[in-house]
Amino acid sequence: MSGPAPWEGVVGPGDEARYRAAGFGGPSGSGSRPALLVIDVQYRTTGSRPMPFDEAVQEYSTSCGDVAWAALEHIERLVTGFRALDLPVLYPHVAPKLGYDAGRLAAKVPAIMDVPDRGYDFVEAVAPRPGDILVPKRHPSAFFATSLTSYLVDLGVDWLVVCGCTTSGCVRASVVDGFSYNFRATVPHDAVYDRSQAVHAVNLFDMAQKYADVVSTDAVLEAVAAARA
Repeated sequence: MSGPAPWEGVVGPGDEARYRAAGFGGPSGSGSRPALLVIDVQYRTTGSRPMPFDEAVQEYSTSCGDVAWAALEHIERLVTGFRALDLPVLYPHVAPKLGYDAGRLAAKVPAIMDVPDRGYDFVEAVAPRPGDILVPKRHPSAFFATSLTSYLVDLGVDWLVVCGCTTSGCVRASVVDGFSYNFRATVPHDAVYDRSQAVHAVNLFDMAQKYADVVSTDAVLEAVAAARA
């Protein structure tokens, strides 16, 4: 990774050394057929406009505040880049008003399932277009009890670029399950967001050690263009 790691100042050098000594942190590498997963980029996680966290949660209690809007700039670049190369863009997302099948997620974090309808709308700058694939989900992982794997197999995908929200929740769960299905995974660290910067940083570090390559959006777009060529 060029430049400072996104977990610098949160994960200490001693901890990094322990993982190196144990042999963690090798590269996942890129495949030849990437797909972009845009996870839960809905107004309920971003708010209707950039706002500090304490203000944003007054609108939607599940909002992550202005860090979401900083990430959105990079998510928009990823979506634009994948579409320009005619590569798949998929939208795993929490569907509104799940009712009887909301499951333990609704019990553990009821606010996620009970926001004003507008909160479930995709943020306009990165909203799905015709040809994109919507993947409603009931659980943190975009794979669990959804058709995502079938879509990816049908598309011949071998490499997942995972962006969106939250780094420690649905992004991480989807990366781990994708890894378990033997997809290569890349997480652009500037295109994911969380309500806690410490939690965000630690989860990026852990994913980089075990499950994914964690790089910048610039690096992702360069690698995707090279793979497409």
